[in-house]
Amino acid sequence: QAQLAESGGGLVQPGGSLRLSCAASGGTFSPFGMGWFRDAPGKEREVLAAIVWDGDTTYYPRSVMGRFTISKDQAKKTVYLQMSDLQREDTGVYLCAALRTGWSPDYWGQGTQVTVSS
Repeated sequence: QAQLAESGGGLVQPGGSLRLSCAASGGTFSPFGMGWFRDAPGKEREVLAAIVWDGDTTYYPRSVMGRFTISKDQAKKTVYLQMSDLQREDTGVYLCAALRTGWSPDYWGQGTQVTVSS
C-alpha cells in the first residue's frame, strides 16, 4: 500500500483559513475514496470530509458543511482540505485516510496539527 503524508497544518487565528494536503507515495494507490479526520483532546476521532477517488461524490458532516471543502488531484495522488472560518474547537490533529468501499478507513497518514488561537 502507499504511504500518506499530510502537510499544511499550523497556527491560525479564529476566522482564518488553512489548506491541508495529503499526498500518497510509493506502493499501490487505488483507494475507493479518501477522507479527512480530526483528533481533538477529549473527543473521539471524527470524520470531516470524504471523496470518492474515481468519482465526484463527497460527504461532509453537518458540523463542517459550508466551511470545509475536500478536493483531489488524481495526477498528483493528492487530496486537499480547504478550511475556512476556523474556530478554536477546530483545533486538533488532522489525519487523512485511504477509504475502502463502504467508506471505512483502510490506512492512515501520520497527521498534521492545526491550532486555532488568537
